[in-house]
Amino acid sequence: MEILWVLVALVMIGFVVVPFIRRRRGMIEQVPPGHPDAADPANYGFVRQEELDIRMPGPDQDLLDVLDLVQRTQDYRAASQLLAGTEAEGEKRWQRVQAFAGAAALELQQRPGGVSEAPGGQWLRVWRTEQPKDAGGAAVHAEFLVQQAWRTATPGTDEFRIIMEEARSACGEAALLAPGDPIPYIIELSVARGLAYPRPEFEQLWLKILDRAPAHMGAHLAALHYWCEKWHGSRQLANEFAEAAAARAPQGSLLAAMPLFAVFEHLPEVNLVSGFYQSEVVTKAMHGALFAVHSARSDDPMLAHVRHLLVFFLVRGERWAEAMDQLIHVDGHVGALPWTLSADPAAEFAVYRALAVAGYEANGGSPATLPH
Repeated sequence: MEILWVLVALVMIGFVVVPFIRRRRGMIEQVPPGHPDAADPANYGFVRQEELDIRMPGPDQDLLDVLDLVQRTQDYRAASQLLAGTEAEGEKRWQRVQAFAGAAALELQQRPGGVSEAPGGQWLRVWRTEQPKDAGGAAVHAEFLVQQAWRTATPGTDEFRIIMEEARSACGEAALLAPGDPIPYIIELSVARGLAYPRPEFEQLWLKILDRAPAHMGAHLAALHYWCEKWHGSRQLANEFAEAAAARAPQGSLLAAMPLFAVFEHLPEVNLVSGFYQSEVVTKAMHGALFAVHSARSDDPMLAHVRHLLVFFLVRGERWAEAMDQLIHVDGHVGALPWTLSADPAAEFAVYRALAVAGYEANGGSPATLPH
């Protein structure tokens, strides 16, 4: 099975790998493209790599339709209407705020503007100017500033701090416009991480979110970053935060998957232990996430996030059939961890998908045996 991780390592350092693999004497072996024994994800109805949607973890057709309209017409009103009709405390509103902010940030990056050209994302500026009391527009603007800070500046620099301080003020304005809305405070969690809030200040911010949306998965994931070793906490603090969230998770909540996200945030950069992904800690976290997936509502907006992370761990753990079961639910969209950490999320996802197909077939699986 070591050849599988050689392929993954090659992708991680930037090589292009086409992992067509076959079964021989119980081992996985690379074979050339076009070989009759090559494992082909297309046989399972999976989307071609170039057609994978990197914008979102799962489908949200209303959002896609509105994004297309806004970017085509540069008219913000459809976005304003969509957010106004989206439940304030729910996960979907948070995802939509992120999507609109991300779209504006990407437009600005692609078209910074000049003497004869307006900068990209102009619709967001017009939105804030024409509707200064619109809570949705205020939240999108705050998230836009946060994303700009992370995209264009280096943490710790004056430029980064200036943008983040502006984002912090924007979060305060958005919170005043919608006192019961957790979104401005969830956005501020990223500000808190970037500006290194002292722990008492961060915990006060977290309490404001718990008062408004105690089971908000997106908020918990944003807060987890603060407690991680690479930011302002430690492996132990992050694990304690994740396990506490899982322990108080209501029935059907995906918070039971939080420990798996904590494990992911503290993966060793170089893993020399072949059985790491079969270890007790990782296995326990995976089982918690699998339980959460099986008990969650099928329309939970965060379900795809958990499934994508499970694909990563299940493939690494050589649990091929379970990985395939997750893939049939998320294939087509790859805008989620861990793929978004790659410069080419679609290519990264496609490698793991090919490995899952190869491992599945090496153990006797086929399109006919895969339940849908």
